[in-house]
Amino acid sequence: MELILVRHGLPERRDDTADPPLSAMGHEQARRVAAWLAHERIDAVFSSTMLRAIQTAEPFAALGGHNVDCHDGICEFDRESGTYVPMEELKRDNYEAWLAMATGDHGVDIAAFQVTVVATLEKIVEDHPSKRVVVFCHGGVINVWTAHVLGMAPRLFFEPDYTSVHRYMCARTGQRNVVCLNDRGHLREPA
Repeated sequence: MELILVRHGLPERRDDTADPPLSAMGHEQARRVAAWLAHERIDAVFSSTMLRAIQTAEPFAALGGHNVDCHDGICEFDRESGTYVPMEELKRDNYEAWLAMATGDHGVDIAAFQVTVVATLEKIVEDHPSKRVVVFCHGGVINVWTAHVLGMAPRLFFEPDYTSVHRYMCARTGQRNVVCLNDRGHLREPA
């Protein structure tokens, strides 16, 4: 089966919640990724229960007439932090804090986070043999799943762009292969 992970669009920066809505640009990114994927036969659509992922999934689900099945197991690792600062803003405005997060000082048991993410995604894979499934989620989710597929220690090792598309082939026999990471072709097209 083909598992397609899509990172959410750009959310608003918020100091009062770790679950902000999409910004205007994030909604545009969501429309673009929906149009980009609309030509593909998709059998099921999943999303994190976080607002930015759900709002990114909605345009795609509406185009294809899909229901969106939401799961807590694919929420971001910092969902209890109380704030949301886009990584590029954190890197620009507080490089030391960004560097600490990028090198693993984020106060989260990343191995436990990976166990939850992998169990959730493996269940989706198991339940959809020979299907193509899209999962709207988060950069941390994509990182730890990709580390799992590559046989690496759980860590945040690359920066998935907003609404980037990541594809994996998942065999019934347990093999998992990366097809592509960080595809952003839809963001280069004219609006």
